[in-house]
Amino acid sequence: MQFRKLPLLIASLLGAGATWLPASAAKAFTDTPPAADIRQARHDATDFSATLPPERVKAALQAYSHWLDVVAERNEVAGLATAVVVDNKVAFERTIGYADVATQEPVTPTTVFRLASLSKAFATAITGLLIEDGRFSWDTKLADAVPFFQLKDAQASGEVTVRDILGQRLGLPHNTYDQMLEDNVPYEELVRKLDEVTLTCNVGQCYGYQNVAFSLIGDLIYAETGDFFYHQVDKRLFFPLGMTTASYGREALEGSKSWAHPHRPHGAHNWESFDPKEAYYRVAPAAGVNASLRDMEQWLMAQMGGRPDVLPQALLDELHAPGVPTPAEMHNTPWRRARVTSASYALGWRVFTYAGETLVFHGGAVEGYRTMIAFFPKYGVGMVSMWNSPGSVGTDLMPMVFDAMLGLPHEDWAGVESDPPAHRAAPARSRHKSRRRG
Repeated sequence: MQFRKLPLLIASLLGAGATWLPASAAKAFTDTPPAADIRQARHDATDFSATLPPERVKAALQAYSHWLDVVAERNEVAGLATAVVVDNKVAFERTIGYADVATQEPVTPTTVFRLASLSKAFATAITGLLIEDGRFSWDTKLADAVPFFQLKDAQASGEVTVRDILGQRLGLPHNTYDQMLEDNVPYEELVRKLDEVTLTCNVGQCYGYQNVAFSLIGDLIYAETGDFFYHQVDKRLFFPLGMTTASYGREALEGSKSWAHPHRPHGAHNWESFDPKEAYYRVAPAAGVNASLRDMEQWLMAQMGGRPDVLPQALLDELHAPGVPTPAEMHNTPWRRARVTSASYALGWRVFTYAGETLVFHGGAVEGYRTMIAFFPKYGVGMVSMWNSPGSVGTDLMPMVFDAMLGLPHEDWAGVESDPPAHRAAPARSRHKSRRRG
């Protein structure tokens, strides 16, 4: 099957004024300016509504539907659910493949997936709402609220703030204790072993992606409110946003009416399902949320400012403000090397400068699941994808859609226009390399 002429398809769609959707797709850190200055600059830069040419958006969505046809034909994922939101409306919704290949149950817009590290944004949002309530502040010292918290450096222990934990700038090595978490060492034991780890920098001075330490926010919220953080998320985020199939934990995932089973490669062009692993559910603030595509459409709209009754714009500006620089994130995929010129971690989000525009992004991965969410605040355009098998095709399609919308030169970042590989290689056995990009 030939796909190399797809750029001509995009050009023809732009020239012809394409219809909106095909029927099948209807639906060093010390040199960084102070956070308040960054937030103000970002607000000034995006304090107006910019609109992408409608014909260009239509063409991009037409092309996206075609690329997904290729992914489905090649069986590159076990199952996938994806949506594009434009101006607080779902402009594109599509599912392909199976929730479970063993039973041939199809993925639908209400099939529930594990979100993996997309869960972090729910933890930071509920933290922000509680801060607005006056329960504590971004500068609250963790040790004051959680007495068992200790780092190897006693002075550093007393300096760690809520913002340091959620902004991934605690000073610990990347993914501290994730391997032990995967080996079923309890979270409660791991957080009490943080005082055995040598810091890579002073608190607040460098980036180090965490799951175990990030989840200390749950302990702090319980200490300050007397309530479990996930109860707060349910009451303050899931319910008011109409995220009716969203939940926390493995039991809730498997109790869903339709849920996506994790899959691994089985032979050259097939998949086999297996039981979800429990490990990362034990760090619920970092990786515990389950949600369907319909849930995530509402979440994406809220993050782009469409639900100020739930997430006020001032809070969104705080959550999305660039924090600690993450320069390595500019180089680990071809599309990032070509398009991303700056990268930072905010509060449960990554912030990229993508072809000169601010892109708010996060990805997630646990065994058998991959997820991504991204949006341009300036244009009110974003997308979300979840798939229940390894591989990066869902994330690599994202820049192709955004390139088409922004009018950038077309590049086949996902490899959907070249000849398919002879066979699907099994994923490397190294421990979740994708976590470091989560």
